[in-house]
Amino acid sequence: RAEGAIFLWVWFPGLPVSSEELYRRLKQRGVLVLSGHHFFPGLEGDWRHRHECLRVSYAMPEEMVRRGVEIIGEEVRRASGAG
Repeated sequence: RAEGAIFLWVWFPGLPVSSEELYRRLKQRGVLVLSGHHFFPGLEGDWRHRHECLRVSYAMPEEMVRRGVEIIGEEVRRASGAG
């Protein structure tokens, strides 16, 4: 649910690849996001959540956002072995 910002955080609990790997796959398909691991500096230990989320901008035409979300879904399904 958008509440006035230009970014959404998307969390994929149990993502079988890192958010950094998902970022690389999406970039190859023309979808630019940021891997969540960049946003948790200084944490002790390896908190899994940091590797399961993406920061996505929706400050662009609606059709571009919709297509980007479709591609994100395709890549997450593919990474999970369901697509």
